[in-house]
Amino acid sequence: MKIGIAADHGGFELKEVLASFLRTQHYDVQDFGAFGLDPTDDYPDMVVPLARAVAAGEVVRGIAVCGSGVGASIAANKVTGVRAALVHDYFSAHQGVEDDDMNLLCLGGRVTGNEMAKELILAFLKANYIGAERHQRRLDKVHRLEKE
Repeated sequence: MKIGIAADHGGFELKEVLASFLRTQHYDVQDFGAFGLDPTDDYPDMVVPLARAVAAGEVVRGIAVCGSGVGASIAANKVTGVRAALVHDYFSAHQGVEDDDMNLLCLGGRVTGNEMAKELILAFLKANYIGAERHQRRLDKVHRLEKE
């Protein structure tokens, strides 16, 4: 499975840990940057290309990391076809995929520890959209909003 990952300076260290971890788990990782620790970089410059790749199907799922995860989530959700969420717990990491077809996980590099982040991304990546009628009905409403 091809996974995209991106971070600004606030999430750079966690991104590096997670990219390495994903490779040990046999995921194909495409890194959208940052490629070095630069305290003047801006999360949209890395997160938006990642989100576009998710929306275009160039990567199956994405992981975006900034300091809190909030900015990454806001930026990613501006791209049509992306369903990004800032997640802090195991249940939401898999339930967001199962019920809401979440395709981009956002994390906070300054608030989420390495081991917890690994657990969250595995829950996210191993989950599948269930497609129950009630879930699809809600997702269809979201798709209509994207067309407005």
